[in-house]
Amino acid sequence: MQITQPQSPDTPIHPIFDRPWYRRFEAWLGDSSPLGNAPIFPSETFAWATQLEKNWQVIRQELDQVLADVNALPSFQDIMPRQNRISPDNKWKTYYFCAFGFVATKNCEKCPQTWALLKDIPGLKVAFFSILAPGKHIPEHRGKHKGLIRYHLGLRVPEPKEACRIRVDNTITHWEEGKSLIFDDTYYHEVWNDTDGYRVVLFLDIERPFNWPLSWVNAAVSKLLTLSPQVKQAQENYESFGR
Repeated sequence: MQITQPQSPDTPIHPIFDRPWYRRFEAWLGDSSPLGNAPIFPSETFAWATQLEKNWQVIRQELDQVLADVNALPSFQDIMPRQNRISPDNKWKTYYFCAFGFVATKNCEKCPQTWALLKDIPGLKVAFFSILAPGKHIPEHRGKHKGLIRYHLGLRVPEPKEACRIRVDNTITHWEEGKSLIFDDTYYHEVWNDTDGYRVVLFLDIERPFNWPLSWVNAAVSKLLTLSPQVKQAQENYESFGR
């Protein structure tokens, strides 16, 4: 039973989600999934990931239109203020397609081929372009919902690639253009863009596969998240920013 631990003394400990009993429960959930409880998963695990890789240049062409006005895009904490600790500046820009039932229609219309590739992915919960400015560092943090897995498709990865990297648990890796990175974000992870260019990935949260009855429970939790105040607030923030 693998349980990730923080490496930095500055990483805050949650009063509930970092209790030993909850962390053991989390690890049990991971072990109960057909995916297992590994920090990083093989990209060939999902057929839709292969499809995205085949079409990565199509997606990047639409991304380049978005990047033409990158400074006008909302920062991550503009949409999700609770994430201000890990991104208090304007160096993490976002371009949303959808999030827990909400569809950013105008954004999807501007990137129709990307949205066509995304909209039928099984279990898709969140999708956006994640854009990190030069010098951006996202400190160690972790997600609290074991029912999701995190997907990145490298779209723009500046050189040297090794300076544009992510640590998941004890593994440090870097993105590659046109390649998938799939990981469990409940493991502590940290990101650096120590280059002079923008790093952009297609960022997805996907419902973790479970066998019944955990699959039913996970779907119910996702539904509750859709109705949660945090998700409603994020939707309102996005709409307000658009206006």
